[in-house]
Amino acid sequence: MAARAAHQDAADRIVYLIVDNIAGRPGKADRKTEVERTDIETVIANLIAGRFNDPVRIVAFDPKGHWSKDVSRELAEEIQTRCDIDTMPVPEHIRDFVRSHWATPAAVAS
Repeated sequence: MAARAAHQDAADRIVYLIVDNIAGRPGKADRKTEVERTDIETVIANLIAGRFNDPVRIVAFDPKGHWSKDVSRELAEEIQTRCDIDTMPVPEHIRDFVRSHWATPAAVAS
């Protein structure tokens, strides 16, 4: 019964999928990818920390609500806002992601 409850809790959470461009080949990878259920704060922290080569798109899935949504723009704006608050430039490894998805990409610090 406990395993069933844990499974139900997992189904109630939103899953984030990060599409990472590996060696200039979007959507093609020669490595294993670990899939985990994580919260939005962890996704943002992992992006800022450089845990992805070249993030291209981020999609949120809600298994219980039966929906998915591209959240790339929202996350790019959140990353830019956090960098602005901390008075630091967007880290180089995610600068292209922020530039391509943020509402006003010209404002992203080089």
